[in-house]
Amino acid sequence: QVQLVESGGGLVQAGKSLRLSCVVSGIEFDLVAIGWFRQAPGKEREGVSCISTTGASTYYADSLKDRFTISRDNAKNTAFLVVNSLKPEDTAVYYCAASTRWNPRLTPGNYNYWGQGTQVTVSS
Repeated sequence: QVQLVESGGGLVQAGKSLRLSCVVSGIEFDLVAIGWFRQAPGKEREGVSCISTTGASTYYADSLKDRFTISRDNAKNTAFLVVNSLKPEDTAVYYCAASTRWNPRLTPGNYNYWGQGTQVTVSS
């Protein structure tokens, strides 16, 4: 059974940084691409970033690339998303997802497996 477990969310002040983690089990981690998505209250799920199986390729949503950094540690079956200079509008549930096919796009339908999400709340 494939599981993705996010962690690292919480209540943070605007301007601070946060590192989210996604631990993957039940599948060969180095065979899946990882994507990060977020969903704010009352809004559709939004793609944030994705990373290829080896980490050699990454892709970011245009509006977010300056403050977000995606990475992965295949030895630890873990992917990361660092968010710098947090803003109140970054408040959302952040999800990681795994895809058996690398596609430098942030289309939720391309991802086979999803985590339950971690809440990030940014106070002003």
